[in-house]
Amino acid sequence: MSVLFVENLRFLDTTLRDGEQTPGVSLNPDQKLEIATRLADIGIDVIEVGSAATSEGEREAIRIIADAGLSAEICTYVRALKTDIDYAADFGADSVHLVVPVSDLHIAKKMRKTRSQVSAMAYDAVEYAKSRGLVVELSGEDASRADPMFLQQIFSEGVARGADRICFCDTVGVLTPEKVAAYIPPLVEVAPLSIHCHDDLGFAVTNTMAALKSGASCAHVTVNGLGERAGNTPFEEVVMVLEVLYGYRTRIKKEEIYHLATLVSRLSGIPLPINKAIVGEMAFTHESGIHAHGVIREPSTYESVKPEMIGRKRRIVLGKHSGSASVEAALAEMHYHTDENQVKEIVKRIKQLGDAGKRVTDSDLMAIADAVLAVESEPIIKMRQFTAVSGSNMIPTASVTLVVDGHEMTGAATGDGPVDAAMEVLRKCVADVADIRLEEYHVNAIHGGTDALVDVTVRLSKDGKIITSRGARTDIIMASVEAMIAGMNGLLREEYENRGKNPR
Repeated sequence: MSVLFVENLRFLDTTLRDGEQTPGVSLNPDQKLEIATRLADIGIDVIEVGSAATSEGEREAIRIIADAGLSAEICTYVRALKTDIDYAADFGADSVHLVVPVSDLHIAKKMRKTRSQVSAMAYDAVEYAKSRGLVVELSGEDASRADPMFLQQIFSEGVARGADRICFCDTVGVLTPEKVAAYIPPLVEVAPLSIHCHDDLGFAVTNTMAALKSGASCAHVTVNGLGERAGNTPFEEVVMVLEVLYGYRTRIKKEEIYHLATLVSRLSGIPLPINKAIVGEMAFTHESGIHAHGVIREPSTYESVKPEMIGRKRRIVLGKHSGSASVEAALAEMHYHTDENQVKEIVKRIKQLGDAGKRVTDSDLMAIADAVLAVESEPIIKMRQFTAVSGSNMIPTASVTLVVDGHEMTGAATGDGPVDAAMEVLRKCVADVADIRLEEYHVNAIHGGTDALVDVTVRLSKDGKIITSRGARTDIIMASVEAMIAGMNGLLREEYENRGKNPR
């Protein structure tokens, strides 16, 4: 099926430009360099690193990334203005994404110009950018609402004036696969064509794939689908659709996709939706007894993509839908040895928690299993004292005294808030014993008034092992500390047992 596509499909990633236009997202030059480096390493062909005309910080980011010697082509967004083009050339960009409005709506209402005026601006800008030694991708803004004859004309003349590539922009996500089939084939005869889609109506991936099948040779994408309004075409989804559904080899290092997604999520401050395709928390997570049983026996029964392909692992979580097979698998992973009757009792108690609306964490399962098996397990980490202070004129600070494997440890840390400071001091106190990372933090339920019970769930990792745990208190800080200590005990207990310590 790969014959449907041109050879060597390319990816232009605009996470650092269009993705950064997500409301509330602002990346500094060092963060942009970190993301750009990972994008180049994973196999992205062109990185649009920002708009040089935006600010001094943006120009500094372009310079730093351009000087980093990355394997990808470094591109910057420009308007049909000499000053924008000069910035791009002077700060080291290889190419420009030269965007001009092509729909009558944008030309008349936004630009307050005529078609001929916009065309002249576009042609002059192309010639000037080429004179500055830049590769030019001439992009038609709002192309999906433009007159196709005018679009053909401006692209054809732009290429005649020196443009190297052209780009069809579905600026507000109103394209359909049927329109793609009509618009794209004539344009690919003009020059190599990129497709740039937005996801306002949920069609970004569908339209991008339709354009690639119609002869487009490059997809504009963003990591995690970041972008204005509903976002842009998600990079990870296009790659996996090509690879899995069409058998097309993209040259992308797929095993790095999840690490890239989590990096961008962390630096941008935009959390991954839990049910997002490919990179969401639940994408490879199973609870239902029938599904979990099938996946345990043969993963392909309920998974179209192997999690290992993108650097992830399968997770079986427990709740009221869980069956004995998934519970047995989870117990075995935690090194519990149970008989049939014990498993039945553990399943019964898990379902009771699930019926009460609880999410059953790994530490919950350990507590249930210990109770059913009448196991007395001494916690490896005990808390002696904990203090957190915060206020309008002080830096949030937390201090704690722990007993870790019989040794008393005291520490203090600061953070963005008292909860952040608490998480950091706990991590620091056990750092000599184990490198434990906080992967996710959720406040799951708050019910009632000012004395409401706060339910906090955390995901911790150590050496590839991930565990979930929960804390419930009226104080969010103490609930967070309770969840962290329960999770750290779970991670360390398995390690100590594997070394022959703390036997059951």
